[in-house]
Amino acid sequence: MDTHETRLKRLSFRAWRRGFREADLILGPFVDDHARDLSPSDLDDLERLLEELDQDLYEWIIEKVETPPEFDNAIMTKLRAYRDTVYTQAGENG
Repeated sequence: MDTHETRLKRLSFRAWRRGFREADLILGPFVDDHARDLSPSDLDDLERLLEELDQDLYEWIIEKVETPPEFDNAIMTKLRAYRDTVYTQAGENG
């Protein structure tokens, strides 16, 4: 397995196993659906985000609290857009 594939598998594992279910349900599918298309720089940003505390990260994604400037980047914008898509689909199916 090449290094890029290993990196994507590691990101998927980390995104799905946060220990905070609400974060898992956004981060896991986001990584599965989009990580393969992200630039190396975006993957770096995503890895940095996944190092943060679950509750903090989730609150930034749902915009309950302001995202620190160092994490308010293109990946956070994509996560929020993905969150909106997931919530819209859940509303249509619920």
